[in-house]
Amino acid sequence: MEGGGSRGEADGAAPRWRFSQASQGGPLASAGLTSIRAVLNRVNSSVDAAGPRPVLPLGNGDPTTSACYRTALAAEDAVVDALRSGAHNGYSPPVGILSARRAIAEYLSRDLPYELSADDIYLTSGCVQAIEVMISVLAQPGSNILLPKPGFPLYESRTTFSNLEVRHFNLIPERGWEADLEGVQALADENTVAIVIVNPNNPCGSVYSYDHLGKIAETARKLGLLIIADEVYDHLAFGSKPFIPIGVFSETVPVITLGSISKRWLVPGWRLGWIATCDPNGVLKEAKVNQSIENYINISTDPATFVQGAIPQIISNTKEDYFNKIVDLLRKSADLCYDKIKDIRGITCPHKPEGSMFVMVKLDLSFLDGFCDDMDFCCRLAKEESVIVLPGTNSINFQPLVW
Repeated sequence: MEGGGSRGEADGAAPRWRFSQASQGGPLASAGLTSIRAVLNRVNSSVDAAGPRPVLPLGNGDPTTSACYRTALAAEDAVVDALRSGAHNGYSPPVGILSARRAIAEYLSRDLPYELSADDIYLTSGCVQAIEVMISVLAQPGSNILLPKPGFPLYESRTTFSNLEVRHFNLIPERGWEADLEGVQALADENTVAIVIVNPNNPCGSVYSYDHLGKIAETARKLGLLIIADEVYDHLAFGSKPFIPIGVFSETVPVITLGSISKRWLVPGWRLGWIATCDPNGVLKEAKVNQSIENYINISTDPATFVQGAIPQIISNTKEDYFNKIVDLLRKSADLCYDKIKDIRGITCPHKPEGSMFVMVKLDLSFLDGFCDDMDFCCRLAKEESVIVLPGTNSINFQPLVW
């Protein structure tokens, strides 16, 4: 047939398949290659499957790999009750079941000088989706966001994918991994949309004091910045400083808190997280940030309905002695890890971990022959000793480990 098939091929010829550049490269490929899962897969692939040693998985914040870290029986019973009730087998509202949002609002309000309501809570599929939602909502052409260095790699991956410029501010090891607030002020400009803090910190294992949190809030206020507070490790603090949510300063600056039941209840596979708008002055509502969050959630997925249905019972029925036991286990693990590191030449820990499930140590390659960088070290450690740890960024030459 003449004239018509300019977009196709002649009969019998191979078709010309058309794919977007995203399938070959671009932001998706860059984000995927630098994600923590991609790095962990690379390290895991170095393990000698035929080796004599069992694998020691210290590279992922999944406490369920250790038998001593198991969720509370009250949490398990709550899920069973919710599932057997037959009341939670259908779709949930996009923002989440009201009873679950109300229970989480009450849970978070225990540590705040004001009360959150269910309308301040948006349920997500774990804290990972909460991060995805907030980065996507804030990503605008020409905008930038301030991320901590060292930091949780998912933020970098999500911002790269969303074409949001990343500007890194340093965490200072000699000051207990406090944020370099002078650096923050130098980095921010009229296109900066937010500053991210992680407290208790992944990967540094630090916990911020009340005074330092207040200074972060005041700096953000001066710069007109929203704070995104990743508090997924809330209350997993075992050093001299208690966990304090930066939401206590939300009269000073609006705060969006991200969290989940994954870490404190030791159930990362249950995929139940949240976004909480700590905004007593109504700044976020006036700027329609709440509406933007809801709009994004309307085109996204929901956490499992029966897990949502279990949330009120999970929160109300889990006893304090369960949490105390977990924190005590983490404290003993941190002490053991810190003390053992002292005996290893070429590895130093600049600050003893005080919270979360991580410790960051410095790797001095001058003590090692034939190693290129921290990734090379991790891959060879996996191959020769079946021990999995994660590399830090090459630019600061720090090595994060998890127990």
